[in-house]
Amino acid sequence: MHASVYPVENAAFRSRAVSKRLSPSIVSGVVGILDAVAILVPGMLIYVFYVGWRVESLQLYLSSLSISTFIVLLAFYAAGLYKFQEIIQLGDQLKKAVAISAITCLSLIALTFALKISEQLSRVWAFSWFVSGTLSLCAARFGCHYLLRKWAETGSLTRNIVIVGAGEQAKRLLAHLRTSKEPWNVIVGVFDDRISRVGAEFQGLPVLGTITDLVAFARKFRTDEVFLAMPWCAENRIKAIVGELAELPVNVHLASDLISFDYPIDHYHSFASTTTLHLAIRPLDGWQKVAKYIEDKVLATLLLIAFLPLMALIALAIKLDSKGPVLFKQLRFGFNNGAISVFKFRTMYHNGDIDSDVSQARRDDPRVTRVGRFLRRTSFDELPQLFNVIQGTMSMVGPRPHAVPHNEEYSRLIRGYFSRHRVKPGITGWAQVNGLRGETKDPEKMKARVDHDVWYIENWSLLRDFYILAKTANVVWFQKTAY
Repeated sequence: MHASVYPVENAAFRSRAVSKRLSPSIVSGVVGILDAVAILVPGMLIYVFYVGWRVESLQLYLSSLSISTFIVLLAFYAAGLYKFQEIIQLGDQLKKAVAISAITCLSLIALTFALKISEQLSRVWAFSWFVSGTLSLCAARFGCHYLLRKWAETGSLTRNIVIVGAGEQAKRLLAHLRTSKEPWNVIVGVFDDRISRVGAEFQGLPVLGTITDLVAFARKFRTDEVFLAMPWCAENRIKAIVGELAELPVNVHLASDLISFDYPIDHYHSFASTTTLHLAIRPLDGWQKVAKYIEDKVLATLLLIAFLPLMALIALAIKLDSKGPVLFKQLRFGFNNGAISVFKFRTMYHNGDIDSDVSQARRDDPRVTRVGRFLRRTSFDELPQLFNVIQGTMSMVGPRPHAVPHNEEYSRLIRGYFSRHRVKPGITGWAQVNGLRGETKDPEKMKARVDHDVWYIENWSLLRDFYILAKTANVVWFQKTAY
């Protein structure tokens, strides 16, 4: 055995060897139990101390508690809140937990009205339970997150990792593992057959021996995860190593090949009995597409009815303020880079060819009318795009459509620019509610907008759409980047 295996036998390594083994499945199970307790206990306590323990009402309240808790836990599971990667992302899981709790509360209220038992349940109990249960859930999740990190930082809860290979694949894998900053992941060292060329260290880690030494090492020291960071074309060598490691109680992973690090990989997939790796995924497919369609049609219809009186007043103001049409259509790129006509209220002086000057509006732009300045400031000029949504050429939420010349210009400057056209453009979007509304003076700001649009497409959810719509009102009134 190579001599460099033994220098790791120091106090620090021995302390990691006897630390508790991090098991994501156990963590998920414990979190699930804590969630159930966090929901049930506040409800029972409020029942006992406010409603009072009465035999005739006990069954109804217990049923309400049990059904609601089951629905919340099922929704948490469906939303992925019991996946280890979600559990350790504190901000994301708390947002989802609060949203699901609110939806469950509303569903419970609707159910009690449907069953005509609303008078039998205390409204104070229901509201107090929702508030206290939600706070209790958040506290439990925060406590788990804190304890996991605390135990990991003190070395009492770890996942020991070794890397097989000391090439470019291993460099990129180590960069990804270190960027994640997960303290429970302890990278012990590296094994490689080319030990004479690699040397005693690789990327700041000790080279512990050859691949043959790895089996003996894993039997002597606690090893949880083994990553094979080797070129995928080395098929026979990889099979041979996996065959040797299959005798050990460790998880063996085949790390990404070089090109895989450059793509947003979603997961492995079985296609026609062949294992494939998703490198790009069609967004808004299946039921997501159905949900998005219903959201667009229902919201656009309701908003159009609500805003019709205001739109009539705006049309009158435009006619009184300056000569020209009330509405105009501008050619823009939409879904799959197809040309669409986008409706807007006219905000500039009419020169006979409304599309002749497509340069972005600037602060104190002389082309903008008095009414147009107000419409642009409040984004009321976008209201006619509700007709686009009903037509099916736009969505309520999505990447904002850009004028054709701007599309052509920025597609040359920004790699992957047209990926924002994988969904329908929206009246409002993720970029707009994150400070990227209005004039884009330089390619860097446009790139930031494109990055936000792509992130939205790849992380779409119905709840996020409602969040964007709610936040849009605040952005419209308080941000001053639209002229």
